[in-house]
Amino acid sequence: MDQRRRELLTPGVLLPHPRVPEADLSRPSAARVYDYFLGGMHNFDVDRRLAERVLAVAPWVQDVTHANRRFLKRLVEYLVAEAGITQLLDVGSGIPTVGNVHQSARERFEDARVVYVDVDPVAVAYSRTLLDGDDHTLVVQADMRDAEVVLDQAEKLLDFSRPVAVLMVSVLLFLPDDQEPLELVRRYLDRLPGGSYLGISHVTDEHVTGALLAETQAVTALYAAAGTPIVARTYEQVADFFTGLELVEPGVVALDDWRNGTGVRVADPAIAALSLGGLARKPPADRRPPSRVGAV
Repeated sequence: MDQRRRELLTPGVLLPHPRVPEADLSRPSAARVYDYFLGGMHNFDVDRRLAERVLAVAPWVQDVTHANRRFLKRLVEYLVAEAGITQLLDVGSGIPTVGNVHQSARERFEDARVVYVDVDPVAVAYSRTLLDGDDHTLVVQADMRDAEVVLDQAEKLLDFSRPVAVLMVSVLLFLPDDQEPLELVRRYLDRLPGGSYLGISHVTDEHVTGALLAETQAVTALYAAAGTPIVARTYEQVADFFTGLELVEPGVVALDDWRNGTGVRVADPAIAALSLGGLARKPPADRRPPSRVGAV
């Protein structure tokens, strides 16, 4: 890693604000709000205002965001070190600063290839600045709902004759049911060969009651008012994204329960249970999984 890129990946280092004529900075961006929750510096006043309103009613959102980041790192480590996957497609990637996919992958395999996809033009501009000169990464500006556009662009770097891991971490929650998120996931996987993987994390409000339910509803209302509504789904609805695939143990679980050997976790079990995650493998064409939630 060259010195300039090392500096950009250092916590607290601020990239120059990119000039992005098409960016609407009057509205918050989910990618930049997420960056703020992670302690990043690549966000704007409009993003910070929404983030602070969210934290005022539900301070635990920041803990859940960090759990998502830990989960993402463990996904990548498993995929590269144990499953032998060296091509990764990060859909809804946000700004790939500290703890990102390509860093985690290259700790295990230095020639890993990563495609980052986000719709936010500012997040994309930051990403391209960060990754300038890195010929093993590609940053694509596209709406994740345009699966064919995303995949056509990703194929410029990734070899679709070999397995690819598609990562959709904390992004499907922004798609309501009428936009057919299940079908969208299938469209991504249909282009990829057997042996490819799908990793997902998703918020849930199943079995949430009392004050915590009120807080989750307040968060949902704040995001909706800001123009980026979110959808919480049940365990079964999250598990449905993996239909026809072979789930990696321990299946669909709270994020900090997924192959977590460090003991670092959200302290309150009720809050930890608000976000689920899992990883599954697309079986070879000549073999079907034993059941909807078969495990490998």
